[in-house]
Amino acid sequence: MVRLDKNVVLSLMLCLSGSSYNNVVSGFVVPNHVHKHITSTFGVTNMQMVATSSSSSAEGVQSEGAKKQIGNDSFLNEDLMSRAQNGPGKVNKEKLKIGIVGAGLAGMVAAMDLADAGHDVEMFELRPYVGGKVSSWLDKEGNHIEMGLHVFFGCYYNLFGIMKRTGSFDSNLRIKEHVHTFVNAGGHLGALDFRFPIGAPISGMQAFIKTEQLGLADKFDNAVRLGTSPIVRALFDFDGGMDMVRELDDMTFTEWFTQLGGSKGSINRMWDPIAYALGFIDCDHISARA
Repeated sequence: MVRLDKNVVLSLMLCLSGSSYNNVVSGFVVPNHVHKHITSTFGVTNMQMVATSSSSSAEGVQSEGAKKQIGNDSFLNEDLMSRAQNGPGKVNKEKLKIGIVGAGLAGMVAAMDLADAGHDVEMFELRPYVGGKVSSWLDKEGNHIEMGLHVFFGCYYNLFGIMKRTGSFDSNLRIKEHVHTFVNAGGHLGALDFRFPIGAPISGMQAFIKTEQLGLADKFDNAVRLGTSPIVRALFDFDGGMDMVRELDDMTFTEWFTQLGGSKGSINRMWDPIAYALGFIDCDHISARA
């Protein structure tokens, strides 16, 4: 048991699946039930609470720079890379002793920013290694076992800025061919091959048309379901599409996909493998928003 005195600010960083890699923000984010437990366990009485919201509203945020880091503006904001790369840019006059619970990506970024701002930072991690879902280790046979998905999109400006800041962008980031390979029973391979001279959504459409992973009936079902998805709407109405995405957090992918005729066969052969790769859970349990 770690005991923190009343001068300590306890930062519990929650790094969730899906958009968390791109939207790492330093802050003190503690749910109410966790706050009560920490208060009774550690004797912390003056913990600042930061309310979080899934909406795109920046109400209550005064800094213009901070407003661009939340909501829809954060997804295509290339300025986030320079902020992540350069750090906080100032040193606080008052030096605090800060404990961070969890040495995942969010916790490590928070520690780096706080240390650069002049604070005394100590991290607490249950596992014998750091990194959270972006960590990996070698098994007895020398294979790299990954805790989470280690594939990132080109718009993950926060993440790339952090990698540049730590000197790992050029040496550790490998460009992957945009092909998703499926290994089926008996060793039969299927694929979603997005390589095409024209980008989205044309590249995605041709990938689904050509894939061996689905039959004609399942391809038609996927076309109907994906044609009404927030992704398609966002091509013409970005804010509206992103609002639709946030409304999907209360249902599973299976519930959303089968609403308009999506087949269970498509889920078994394509979407379950993708869900397992993204979050290590199947479509019956993963959020449709993910």
